[in-house]
Amino acid sequence: MPIDLTETLVVGISATALFDLSEADEIFREKNNTDPNTAIDEYRTYMLEHEDEPLNDGTAMPLVRSLLNLNTHKSPEDYAPIVEVVVISRNSPETGFRVLNEIRRRKLPITRSAFTAGEASSIYLDAFYVDLFLTTNEQDAQEVIDSGVCASALVKRPPQSEASLNEDQVRFAFDADAVLFSEDSEIVNQTDGLEEFWRSENEKQDIPLQEGPYANLLKKLSKVQERLPGRIEYSPVKLAIMTARNSPAEMRVIKTLRSWNVYIDQAFFLGGLEKSRFLKAFKPHIFFDDQDSHLDPASTEVPSAKVLYPSNSILNKIMQEKAKKKVDTVPDEAYN
Repeated sequence: MPIDLTETLVVGISATALFDLSEADEIFREKNNTDPNTAIDEYRTYMLEHEDEPLNDGTAMPLVRSLLNLNTHKSPEDYAPIVEVVVISRNSPETGFRVLNEIRRRKLPITRSAFTAGEASSIYLDAFYVDLFLTTNEQDAQEVIDSGVCASALVKRPPQSEASLNEDQVRFAFDADAVLFSEDSEIVNQTDGLEEFWRSENEKQDIPLQEGPYANLLKKLSKVQERLPGRIEYSPVKLAIMTARNSPAEMRVIKTLRSWNVYIDQAFFLGGLEKSRFLKAFKPHIFFDDQDSHLDPASTEVPSAKVLYPSNSILNKIMQEKAKKKVDTVPDEAYN
């Protein structure tokens, strides 16, 4: 009888998001630039020579550990796991041996994996029922976002902060527009200005926002909360929104979440204050945002991941044009 994972949160993760493989990756990149024909051989040799050496944590390791701990809350009569983590890697089975070795060494309850030997790992996500895919490969992340198969993000490097995270909880922090919600409202902000954005959002506060690339993930997390024992307010899964929105644009967010029947523990309507200050206090196991201006300072404090825009995104084109104009207006002496 096939295993039913429809009620299970399934997280797919690349080997480089789970473990710190930056040294091996750098060897491959440097060799690929100078002698592509031997780059794979040199990478394979390095991985085989070091396959018994321990690996350090990747950016997503704290999230994975805490997610897997949720399965301790599963009732005996409940067959399906609450959370399933699947390693989906561009390594070959041979070079991926080091990753499997490290999973066993740490006694992580990860039993499913796929090693695709360079082929895009994104094409196997639907087969594994993945709800969220975390990777360090931009091409894979972009393909997933474009396909709409599941939520996906490009993880930043591990934070510099030494702050430990509570493994008895799983704390998610999400940006709002272009992440949980569609990019439509942010397009108004970028093209017509903040005043028009406020006016429009206040006027449309009773019209739910359209779903963004992370809407289904949020809804799945809400179902996970319902499967866990106890009142939802005391659930070990904590969900927060960190948005630059403020009054009078906040009501539409709350009313949209109500229409989705989703419970959010905390919402921060920051009105331009730096998100990293609040993330440092909230201590999420992962923070999702679409803009590097928020992610760069945040990623030094907490595990962070970038939600890429779809390739046909209007907002992406707007942001690229603005960035280009900004560069074009910088005086030449600024580069000296």
